[in-house]
Amino acid sequence: MDMVAVDQIHLNFNPKGLLVIDIAIGLMMLGVALELKVEDFKRIIASPKAPVIGMVAQFILLPFFSFLMTLIMKPHPSIALGMILVAACPGGNVSNIITYLAKGNVAVSISVTTCSTIAAIFTTPLNLALWGGLNPDTAKILKAVNIGPSDIFATIFLILGIPITIGMFISHQFPNIAEKIQKPFKIFSLVFFATIVVGALAANWENFINYVGRVMFAVFLQNLMALMLGYWFSRFLRLPEKDCRAISIEVGIQNSALGLVLVFTFFNGLGGMAIVAAWWGVWHIIAGLTAAFIFSRKDKI
Repeated sequence: MDMVAVDQIHLNFNPKGLLVIDIAIGLMMLGVALELKVEDFKRIIASPKAPVIGMVAQFILLPFFSFLMTLIMKPHPSIALGMILVAACPGGNVSNIITYLAKGNVAVSISVTTCSTIAAIFTTPLNLALWGGLNPDTAKILKAVNIGPSDIFATIFLILGIPITIGMFISHQFPNIAEKIQKPFKIFSLVFFATIVVGALAANWENFINYVGRVMFAVFLQNLMALMLGYWFSRFLRLPEKDCRAISIEVGIQNSALGLVLVFTFFNGLGGMAIVAAWWGVWHIIAGLTAAFIFSRKDKI
């Protein structure tokens, strides 16, 4: 199959299906925000070193090295732009659970997840425009669809910004209610999201199987680079081992679902980008759990 054929595939998504994914991500963000308290932000201000290092690794180093990777590997342009887009997304919220399994610092993980999700409203569109525009091959796609950072900003604000604001408002004004509903709400939102992902995967199974092999190696290398980058950058700056593990997981687990929404909203479901984001959503869980197993075994040696 010709690589150009990747961009010709039509995944089974429609505006209603995309709206359901938007709602699912929004509910997950609302669930995360219900657990946030003013004390969490005070703790970040009091001990900012680890969260700042995590943010630098997440939003500066990962997009930059992903950009370099696309220049060196020279994948098909849509696959390259998919890699840059995923790198520009914030961390995924399952990173907190995987950090716990890795015996990392969960408080650092939550802090970085919180900060990166809020910052992503601005950093995701800027990183996509910057690094996507600097690669000559991917720049052609950006010019063809004619989108700017402000267009993506509006969408991300609706999906991330509003649910987080509502969740934090409930948590601050009605702490007792927030405490009672946060656990069942989080379980519900995760199950709801997982059901949608499984359904979407089933509806596109043939396309996924036919084309995922074309992005597997690129995603494997990019994800491995992300995990190693988070860990060794933290070690270089002399963070404790548990903090290094947390940041490694935070950088290696990306909100690829957000990336998939952006692909269908702004790039008309461009095949190469969509397959990269979809496979990231599967692979980063496998890689994250593998990293957690290695980290936990390391303590027993």
